[in-house]
Amino acid sequence: MAVTAMTRVFVTGLKLQAEIGVYRHEIGRKQPLVVDVELDVPTAGAGRLSETLNYETILAAAREIAGAGHIELVETFAERLALACLADPRVTQARVRVEKPLALAPDAVAAGVEIVLVRD
Repeated sequence: MAVTAMTRVFVTGLKLQAEIGVYRHEIGRKQPLVVDVELDVPTAGAGRLSETLNYETILAAAREIAGAGHIELVETFAERLALACLADPRVTQARVRVEKPLALAPDAVAAGVEIVLVRD
């Protein structure tokens, strides 16, 4: 019987500073983001790091996107990060959740988006 083990590689609560937002007061200043990422990777028989996805690559991609300049929407940030994760051909699905803790403060803990991209 053929079995494919699917591993969910995840990073939760990743804190970043990014220039993000559409309002005048958001232009030219960094704001905190909290990012969660889950990636599905087939890893049947994985016994070494080289046989699975190193979650440090998620951190590096998120930092690169945050440092690349102003982004208007959290949706854009989430999609760019999901696409960066799908650049690894082993990733079959990427779920990215991005929260802006200051977006509705003090009335809400955070506001944001979640995106799921699935490889065809």
